[in-house]
Amino acid sequence: MRKLCLASLAALAMTMAGSAFAADMPITKAPPLVERFSWTGCYLGGHIGGGWAQKDITDPVQVVQDSFLGAGSTVGVTTVSPSPTGVVIGGQIGCDYQFASNFVIGVEGAASGSTMRSTRNVGLPLGNPDVALVKANTDFLPSLTARIGYAFDNVLLYARGGAALAGDKYEFSGSFTGLPFDFNGNDNRFGWVAGGGVDWAFTPHWSVNLEYDYYRFGHGNVMMIDQINAFSGVVDVRQDVQLVKLGFNFHVWGPGW
Repeated sequence: MRKLCLASLAALAMTMAGSAFAADMPITKAPPLVERFSWTGCYLGGHIGGGWAQKDITDPVQVVQDSFLGAGSTVGVTTVSPSPTGVVIGGQIGCDYQFASNFVIGVEGAASGSTMRSTRNVGLPLGNPDVALVKANTDFLPSLTARIGYAFDNVLLYARGGAALAGDKYEFSGSFTGLPFDFNGNDNRFGWVAGGGVDWAFTPHWSVNLEYDYYRFGHGNVMMIDQINAFSGVVDVRQDVQLVKLGFNFHVWGPGW
């Protein structure tokens, strides 16, 4: 009986000592789970960048000379190719959806105002000879595109493509056999745009992106009107435009809201 009591007391002492040792040990907490960024949601932002274009205008020489001398006076065809360059600035709005596989699809509407300008001189051989100054401007470039990409957490690589519109102005001015002329024409033309870029979300609600876009508008006729002499004529214009843009977006209605 005495041995049994001593054994029980020894077991109790060991239990209490173990509990005290366990209480003195530091408690290790599991690291918190890091929530991955989601591109699901909508965004609104602005952009700034540079643009350059290639325009082939056929035939300003014929328009000027035939207006003064009569149809059929000009022999041969002349194409003038100004290359406007300038700054673009504008805004965009869109929405994206990210799948569990990290693929992202979305739609975006954007519009850019432009300072892209260029001039070229072209000879008028049936004049003294004379020279016409050809001006070409691209004033605005709106677009509506779909985009698809792949997300590496808060970095999105994407491509986009869709419909686009170009707002352009053209002018031929100078004098022919001493008589002044000033032909002007406006052109709003539909085409397509394709491009791509990288978007980096540096906070849950802000991202910055770098993007390249190629616009193609094909051939189209532009009516040129000389209000000085009440002349008019049609030229064919083929054009494409390229842009590089840096943009900022504010993201709303995503998982963090």
